[in-house]
Amino acid sequence: MDRPSLLERLRAFNRWTNSWAGSIAVAVGIWIVLRSYLIEAFRIPSASMENTLLVGDFLFVSKVIYGGEFEVPLIGFRCCRAPSFAEPQRDGIVVFRSVEDSTPNLNIVKRVIGAASDTLQMKHDTVYRNGRRLDEPYALHLGSHGDDPAQLEKIRAWQLPQYVGRDSAHYHPSTHDWGPIVVPPGHYFVMGDNRDESYDSRFWGFLPRAHIVGKPLIIYLSIATDPLRIRWNRMLRRPH
Repeated sequence: MDRPSLLERLRAFNRWTNSWAGSIAVAVGIWIVLRSYLIEAFRIPSASMENTLLVGDFLFVSKVIYGGEFEVPLIGFRCCRAPSFAEPQRDGIVVFRSVEDSTPNLNIVKRVIGAASDTLQMKHDTVYRNGRRLDEPYALHLGSHGDDPAQLEKIRAWQLPQYVGRDSAHYHPSTHDWGPIVVPPGHYFVMGDNRDESYDSRFWGFLPRAHIVGKPLIIYLSIATDPLRIRWNRMLRRPH
């Protein structure tokens, strides 16, 4: 029996690699669609949502609830947004794309404090929505650092057009005292639960609805690093 020639071997190998490449391409395509429209894994990288969400928490995030959008990872290509089944709720937690040009593909998690037409104000770290004090058992105030003067000017600049107080000329907001301001249509105001360690709407402004990509469903894994261990007590917990 004649042994296959080198050319025949190369052809067989080429057919085998093409078959694997096609299978991998299909698998990657299915993964991208599922990640874009149904569910995505998300890791908490910072302490801005403590103690609700801890550094090292791994979440499943529902994309379908707020209308997923086809997205190719790494290159930032997006198109074909699906209709939503619900709108973000006040006091709920959302995952959204950064509004800043320097981090366009960064996903962030915060809590919705106000929606369109809400009047918001903070007095000595206490939030008021439409004149009513919010009961926020989740809010953490560590008082770890003061406000940077340059940052305060940035806060004042974006808040002034939405300010509805009596004396705008003497309005000088801080991260602890600001408002009243009104949330414009199609936008939300979000904050981290760890108020003194969160870079949120107080600094960069209102969050457009189009940037909201999902809602955290469940913590499927939680890993602490100091010391390295699994937080078993946080497994399968629903963030709220």
